[in-house]
Formats: sequence, C-alpha cells, structure tokens
Amino acid sequence: MGTLHVVATPIGNLEDLSPRARRVLAEVALIAAEDTRRTGFLLRHFGITTPMISYHAHNERERRERLLAALTEGDVALVSDAGTPGISDPGNDLVAAAHAAGFPVSPVPGASSLAAAVSASGLVPGPFVVIGFLPRERGPRALAIGRAAAAGLPLVVFEAPTRVAATLTDLNEALGPRAAVVLRELTKLHEEVRPGSLADLAAWAETDGLRGEVVIVVGAATQEVDPPSGDDIPALVATLRRSGLSASAAAREAAAITGRPRSEMYEVARAWSPPSGAGGDEADQEGRLR
Repeated sequence: MGTLHVVATPIGNLEDLSPRARRVLAEVALIAAEDTRRTGFLLRHFGITTPMISYHAHNERERRERLLAALTEGDVALVSDAGTPGISDPGNDLVAAAHAAGFPVSPVPGASSLAAAVSASGLVPGPFVVIGFLPRERGPRALAIGRAAAAGLPLVVFEAPTRVAATLTDLNEALGPRAAVVLRELTKLHEEVRPGSLADLAAWAETDGLRGEVVIVVGAATQEVDPPSGDDIPALVATLRRSGLSASAAAREAAAITGRPRSEMYEVARAWSPPSGAGGDEADQEGRLR
C-alpha cells in the first residue's frame, strides 16, 4: 500500500523547494500535478524524471479512481501549480478519498502564499479567517465578505491583479477603516509588500497597474464587533436576499450572524420585496419555516 504525499512547491523562488520535497518527488511512482507544464519545469530544474498525471479542478472526479488505484501499487505525490495543495487549490478531494480508502497521507510542508502573507503582514497575532478567492458576482461576493467579517477577525483574501482595486473598495465599504497589507509576487523578483488603510490601498491599486498574484491581509476590527442592532437587521437580510438566497436560507444566515431567533429572521426575510422589475419572491412558495 502506497502513501499519498501532499507536497508543497515554490510559489516563485525555486530555492524554496525543500530537500525532503525533492527526495519525495524523485522517489514516488507518480506525481499528480495541477499543471503538468509548470510542474515539468520544476522537475527538469532539479533533474527529476518521475512520471506525471494531470489533476485539477476540472478532472478531479475522473482522476480520483485512477490515483487511488495507483496508490495500491506505490507512493503518489500531489502538487499544485505553486504552494501547498488543498489551500485554495485542488487537492482536498483526493486527500479525503485517500483517507476514506485507508491510504496513509503524509504532508511535505514548505512554501505557502497564505503563511508567507500572514507572517509578513504584522496584522495577525492570533486567529484569522481565510476567505480565499471571492466570488466575482456582487451578491455572493458581499455575502462572503459579510460572513467572514462577522467575527471581527483578520481576513485573508486571494485575488487576481485585475480585480484588486475593486476588491479593496468592496472590503473598505463593508469593513470600514481597517488596516491592511497587499502582498504581490511573493518570493519573486518584483515582490512587493505594501501596508496601509483599505481606502488608501484601494486608491493606490486603481493607479498602479498591478501584475502578478496578490494576497490581501486585512487587520481585525479596531473594536469589539457587536451583533447587528434591530435597525441594522433589515439591511442585512436585504443583502442576503439580493445575493440570491431564498427567505429560508437568508433567515438561517441572518440568525447565525446576529444570534437572533431564526423564526424572527424569517419574518423579516418574508417581508423583503425585490427591487422593481426583479423576479418574484421565492418565499411566497416556501410555506412555513422548517
């Protein structure tokens, strides 16, 4: 029976591949790679000739059984394009399947944009929330930010360079004047770590023409976060409904955020009306709250 090795690879600087990772990649029978071209470059750099098979978000289910079969014959390494598999990258599905099938799973730790960003931010002395990549649609995006922000903890967001300014603006509107750090091209030649307020960083990103992968770390709320007051609840529920949630689902979310009874939140959600010209209210067909 083989072992599934979850191997971290460099996020930019090839010197960050650990000696153990090199040995594991050279010794396993097969490497499951998110992008065989990128991993192939890494392997050639270190003279590693282990066979590869693609494993990414679009073929996870198709490849899973083949990789589990490979584990019956020998060790398999799982790698993503860069960093640690399973952290906003493919890998979780295969690891869970390996556990369920009784195969040993061994982490080979190393480079991680999450760990690198948090350590260089100076904004995360304790617990924090990882949002990962935000949805592109405005409603689900606002909902994701609202859920993560409810505890008042520091937040970590991954973002494409073309959307950094918009994301910083959205974060500033939702969270207020929190401190933040934008980190881009970590460990690479043009690495940049820029601290500031969310508002200042949003203005900078609008004019800077950012390139490369970006991590945004947002500091904790400057004061203890209180649950939304009675006056705030209709606005919260309206945001949840506009994001596409039914009255029942919005009630569950609002109850979790506010600590109020779900039945009370359901009545508010039922009373919400979509903007003029929008589709009908699904709550009318839902009947009672379950």
